Amino acid sequence: MSYVLLQDIKKIYHETTVLSGIDMEVNKGEFVTLLGPSGCGKSTILRILAGLTEATSGSVYIDGKDMRNVAPMIREIGMVFQSYALFPNMTVEDNVAFGLKMKKVPQSEVKERVDHILDVVHLTEKKAAYPNHLSGGQQQRVALARSLVVRPKVLLLDEPLSALDAQIRKRLQTDLRNIQREMEMTMILVTHDQEEAMAVSDHIFVMKTGEIAQRGTPIDIYTRPKSEFIARFIGNYNIILREQLEKLIGRHLGDDSGKFAIRPEAIHFSQTPSSYHIRAEAIDSTMHGNVIRTIFEAERIRFLCERLHHGTGTLQKGKIYDCFIEPEDVVGLK
Repeated sequence: MSYVLLQDIKKIYHETTVLSGIDMEVNKGEFVTLLGPSGCGKSTILRILAGLTEATSGSVYIDGKDMRNVAPMIREIGMVFQSYALFPNMTVEDNVAFGLKMKKVPQSEVKERVDHILDVVHLTEKKAAYPNHLSGGQQQRVALARSLVVRPKVLLLDEPLSALDAQIRKRLQTDLRNIQREMEMTMILVTHDQEEAMAVSDHIFVMKTGEIAQRGTPIDIYTRPKSEFIARFIGNYNIILREQLEKLIGRHLGDDSGKFAIRPEAIHFSQTPSSYHIRAEAIDSTMHGNVIRTIFEAERIRFLCERLHHGTGTLQKGKIYDCFIEPEDVVGLK
């Protein structure tokens, strides 16, 4: 049986359906992300798991135990939020130790566990510091340590990195993933950031208006979107109508889909025996760090191409290029 199991979870607020029959399984030691736009219901799922919100109907099981009528404080679930909620009058060490002391863990064990978790989150040298002397990233690591030190069965993370700047955020994503693997902790993250979900997850559940639109590994979700919503939300996919694509490549497509998704980086400039060939004009070409983005046009149809910057600069506007796409990179949408 799955370590975390949600069966047909529904939630209705004042006649508004927030969750519609959510079925979800998470294995022990797995890092799972609920990804979706604001208001799709992903944070409500976390609150139902934690026991902070009651589902209208459906069942929740954690480690094989039915959570019906189980109070939040005895579910053995940790939560980390966007706001750090640290005690400003306590040192880092005391903030992390707080939950253990509330559980009346012996002092010798408290010190041992706090020292270990501070080492895991790389904050040993800050144990005597107060929160107002820490950076945002350090405060978030203290909040994470405080949740981890009590050894919850499941750790829930509700957009914990969204308030941080991009560089610190990327570093903490790596730290979070490393900590999860080292501790073999079951973690469920909520985020609207596609790159963050791809960077840390074993499996992703993409949500749309209270439902799971697609589930799978990061590679599955990114390379094989099942719908136009997933393709547009997960990346800069080119969405092209069947008749437009057949006109571009000069071939009939066997797939009966009405629309197709093509990743910008799947468009290349070297031909293989199976390639679809498009002669197109470069309309605009700009550099975005290590990526060059070029808008092409052919038959009055525009599409985006992205390629790594190798020091050769942008493509020449107004020039005609031979573009190629492999058939397996043309994904039919429902």
